[in-house]
Formats: sequence, structure tokens, C-alpha cells
Amino acid sequence: GLDEAGRGAWAGPVFAAAVALPQDERVCQLLYGVRDSKRMTALQRERWQGCIRSVAVAWGVGSASVAEIDHHGILPATCLAMQRALDELTFPPTYLLLDYISLHDCACPQLSMPKGDCQSLSIAAASVLAKTARDAHMAALEGQFPGYGLARHKGYGTTRHRAALETLGPCAEHRRSFRPVRELTLLI
Repeated sequence: GLDEAGRGAWAGPVFAAAVALPQDERVCQLLYGVRDSKRMTALQRERWQGCIRSVAVAWGVGSASVAEIDHHGILPATCLAMQRALDELTFPPTYLLLDYISLHDCACPQLSMPKGDCQSLSIAAASVLAKTARDAHMAALEGQFPGYGLARHKGYGTTRHRAALETLGPCAEHRRSFRPVRELTLLI
């Protein structure tokens, strides 16, 4: 299963995770509380990430930088992050399950499913690992770029984030190719 975190954010990299779960019916019991990361609290995601890693046959996390997002666009950068997550696996996958996205440059057979993170446990597990990795990265950026509230809103477009952008202007972690950042940059 493959999923991403941070596609719609105004700041920070996009992260992706790949999770291969064993073909064992007990996995569903072991990971019973795992679901789409957006439907979980931060505490739940933190709690489940260790369990996902210990149960998984293999897992990997990758990211694409703000510079890559601005240069290539968010969809190609997301695919790049997904490929990097796949590259972190200890063995090559034989089949991919993805949430909406297809990896066109990947020879591996794949199935792209709408709302895949609600239909597939491996995609849901990947969504949790991608989200927790990205959230930790954004919290770490708070120290480098104080005043933006990155640890709180994780780079997404909130009222507080907009106010910080209007006051401080964009920092190096802002996606200048995204319209809200670009428009606010023009006003400053």
C-alpha cells in the first residue's frame, strides 16, 4: 500500500509511505484501529505507527522537497516521494495499491483506488506512516522558521498561517507555486 501526506499544504515537503503487510488474517486484528490518517487523532497516529512498523513485512518513507514541488508540480513530486518510499523497502513489491494516484514510471502492476485509504489496510497504514513522518518534520521546522506556527498547522492553509504569511512573508519552506502563497507574496 502507498499513500501520501501534505499534498495540499502551503509549506513543507510532501511525504509518502509504502507498507507491505503479511498475508495473515491476524494482521486485521493487530491493526484494528488503523484507518485513514485523516480520521485519526495525532495521538492515535503516534500510537499506531510503531505497531504498523513492527507488523509490516517491509515499510519505507520518502519525501519530495519544496524545490521539487515548485519545479515539477505537486503531482509529479508526490509520485517522486512515492518512488523514494518504494526504494526504501527491503525487497521490490510485486503489486501496488494506491489511493487515487498511479505511478506511470513504475513497471510494477498497480491498482489506484478512490478512497483507497478507507478500503485497504495497507494503504491506511501507509497513510499513518506518511502523516506521522511529515508531522514530525514540520514540528522540527518550527525551530528554524519561528512565527509561522508550522508545528501547529503543519503547513496547511489556516487563518493563522495566512496571517503569519501576511506579516512575515514566505520562508524557504513555502511552496511559491501554490496560489495562496504566490498571491500573498505579490501583496508583500
